[in-house]
Amino acid sequence: MSIYLPSSSSLRSSEKMVSNGGSNFLLGQTVPCLLFLVFGLVLLVSLQAEAAIKKYQFDVQVSNVSRLCHAKPIVTVNGRFPGPTIYAREGDRVVINVTNHAQYNMSIHWHGLKQYANGWADGPAYITQCPIKTGSSYVYDFNVTGQRGTLWWHAHILWLRATVYGAIVILPQQGTPYPFPKPDNEHVLVFGEWWHGDVEEIVKQGNAMGLPPNMSDAHTINGKPGPLFPCSEKHTFAMEVEQGKKYLLRIANAALNDELFFAISGHNMTVVEIDAVYTKPFTTSTILIAPGQTTNVLVYANSAPGRYFMAVRPFQDVPIPVDNKTATAILQYKGIPNTVLPSLPQLPSPNDTAFALSYNKMLRSLNTPNFQANVPLKVDRNLFFTIGLGKSVCPTCINGTRLSASLNNITFVMPQTALLQAHYSNMKGVFTADFPDKPPKAFNYTGAPLTANLFTTHGTRLSKIPFNSTVELVIQDTNLLSVESHPFHLHGYNFFVVGTGVGNFDPAKDPAKYNLVDPPERNTVGVPTGGWSAIRFRADNPGVWFFHCHLELHTGWGLKTAFVVEDGPGKDQAVRPPPKDLPPC
Repeated sequence: MSIYLPSSSSLRSSEKMVSNGGSNFLLGQTVPCLLFLVFGLVLLVSLQAEAAIKKYQFDVQVSNVSRLCHAKPIVTVNGRFPGPTIYAREGDRVVINVTNHAQYNMSIHWHGLKQYANGWADGPAYITQCPIKTGSSYVYDFNVTGQRGTLWWHAHILWLRATVYGAIVILPQQGTPYPFPKPDNEHVLVFGEWWHGDVEEIVKQGNAMGLPPNMSDAHTINGKPGPLFPCSEKHTFAMEVEQGKKYLLRIANAALNDELFFAISGHNMTVVEIDAVYTKPFTTSTILIAPGQTTNVLVYANSAPGRYFMAVRPFQDVPIPVDNKTATAILQYKGIPNTVLPSLPQLPSPNDTAFALSYNKMLRSLNTPNFQANVPLKVDRNLFFTIGLGKSVCPTCINGTRLSASLNNITFVMPQTALLQAHYSNMKGVFTADFPDKPPKAFNYTGAPLTANLFTTHGTRLSKIPFNSTVELVIQDTNLLSVESHPFHLHGYNFFVVGTGVGNFDPAKDPAKYNLVDPPERNTVGVPTGGWSAIRFRADNPGVWFFHCHLELHTGWGLKTAFVVEDGPGKDQAVRPPPKDLPPC
């Protein structure tokens, strides 16, 4: 088997320079050479050190963009939609100066990067930092340690990640091969959503009525909905391939509210990585990817030369309205004219629960000597969180209530001071560290729909975890109003998905079925509709780490909390001091 050894040229090919008001920041570029060193050994060391810093300038600005016969101003980074891809190598230091020229407060999350003891660079507004105000800048400065693969970045305030997002590509260290056949080329595919109207205004209207906002008008692939939509001739992503060659597709789901099926007509895919962790390879005609997740696949261009649609469509197995239209891009063999009509792939039915469950069961960590799955076998703390939809009092809303969501019957209230700042400075009155380990009352979680007593308690309540303790968290969906699948993301950590099931979790029987050998390792887990997922992690990253549903609708309704992981005894096991340019509240 041949293996892929990434080269420096694959990193350099995406390097660009941008200028910001006279000070140059380099996209992927290294700091200037130390030209005056004369000794070869010293020069070699300096070049290695210089290659370890990647600098980027992100200008958050409003740009006019047209899609589906509608033009509107949207918030972008560097005028691009999606925003620029960040390229780095495992072990690099990444320095990103974010300057906010838009009318909204801004913060950016580097989704999946662990940010060891450095929550200041994590990005969620009012969790680890106060947002960057209009006209201000903040430098996200972090090391990429022990991670390689595909991740992504996005705005982490309001619904601004509707347009403010992009991919992160982390190459392995020099000389370290990938554990899969060598691709001849690679492409980034980022899935998103598009609204004709102003997304923030749409959300405000929904909140004012106490109802969900209007769903999106289209999904997108690299910001483009494809030719099945009007006015999309220029708004179709096309990828050229050559017969007999292999391609690595780096896929991220940046959609706000939809799990998505993805398939390529006439081609299978081999899954080799999820959430920047290598997997045991398996071949499939379709992948399922939840908001927040990433998946790398190998595609062999071994079909008859032609044009083939790549397509995404939502998976939703309960009767909740979604934007169910199909977005497309084109895989086109070299030399085939554009007049050839592409064929559509056979995607699973939108409510194909069986496919979703079977696909997720195929995901396994690689677990080789070089890429071990260090699953915690002994658990210090057992947590059980129920997911609930409910109601909150809202005198101005229809029926006097608004929809809300809760974990263990607690609807999270966002603070006005960043939680990490409050924790680090020992500020009182910002949060309480008394989030319950289990729901206040046990019930038949996934039985007949419960529509009475739907009011929740409200509070900024966090769960405190001792440093280096091992945690098992079972996340249980409930039939409060309706069951629904939920992708949950934990900041600051990867975790192992040791078990999943449909129905109510049985603490007497289900743990015996756990996979403790090679479970998938992720940062975002899909909790199945009317079911549960069990995750394990070691709490070895001190700080305050957000835990929330990655459906933006549910996050806004309060389906979130955070873990306070205490400092460890070592000098490098405590939250580092905040940077001097940390935005004020």
